Amino acid sequence: MTMKAKQWNAKYIFQTYGTILAMILIILIFSILRPGAFCTLRNFINITRQMSPLMFVAIGATLIMSVNEFDLSVGSMASLGGVMAALFAVQGRPIAQCFLLPMVICGLIGWLNGWIVARFRVLSFITTLGMSTVLSGIIYRLTGGATVFENIPQSFAWLGTTRVGTIPLLSILMVIATAMFWFLMRHMAAGRKMYAIGGNEEAAKIAGINVKKYKNLAFALCAVLACVTGMLVASRVGSANTTAGAGYFLQSYAAVYIGCTVSKEGVPNIIGTLVGAAILTILSNGLTIMQMPTYMQDIITGGIIILAVIAQKLGRGDAK
Repeated sequence: MTMKAKQWNAKYIFQTYGTILAMILIILIFSILRPGAFCTLRNFINITRQMSPLMFVAIGATLIMSVNEFDLSVGSMASLGGVMAALFAVQGRPIAQCFLLPMVICGLIGWLNGWIVARFRVLSFITTLGMSTVLSGIIYRLTGGATVFENIPQSFAWLGTTRVGTIPLLSILMVIATAMFWFLMRHMAAGRKMYAIGGNEEAAKIAGINVKKYKNLAFALCAVLACVTGMLVASRVGSANTTAGAGYFLQSYAAVYIGCTVSKEGVPNIIGTLVGAAILTILSNGLTIMQMPTYMQDIITGGIIILAVIAQKLGRGDAK
């Protein structure tokens, strides 16, 4: 084998399997350092439960990035979803309404984000940053800045605490959502059109794709999925914190960027996002078991984002 062929093979392996190998390496390191606490079936099941809320919001971020936009309001949207669901539960509404009404409301807000971006051609990160501030104000008006926990019925916690055998319902819902959106983006016309818009918006217009429609759809779905994240967290802990979704903004986009390195094309994809979310959750779980300070987890997460962006550029051949 020639030197050039060896280099090509090494590059191909790095681009194709590097992220997966990194995840396996992280698992091995924590398994060696804390075998009794980390490397157990119970902990791995717990990791899937911890990963579920992040995966929902990260799927939404994947959809947004597939049309080459950003939504900075996902954290506030998640907080709003949890707060609304808890307040509806306190009012005594049927549990189905408590979870469905916030999804409808957040979906409409997301559609509004998309409509503004597509109709007026403004930068999405500016629009959604403004919307995030608006949502923060609405959350404060609804709660007075206090956590919603009084008079929440026990049935509200059903979604977040139920298990099917030994598997948390949250983990099952995550698998179902991942499969659904993988199928949407990989095998349905809507997904292919979103990728076409993200690849070259002007070419997509020439091809007859309704760019405004699919950007609206991406923003609406992103908002709904962020809302689901907030509701799952609120249901799991039995209360709704006004800033519960704040931490998911950075991690969701980190998962997407890490996931881009799984694709040879370096584009956002659902399976890659699943791997990215798994890496972040495994890191958080392992570092917590090792009693690592929270600020160190933030430093490591930020460093991973930087490395993921660099790896994405190298994989696409954009870096010289």
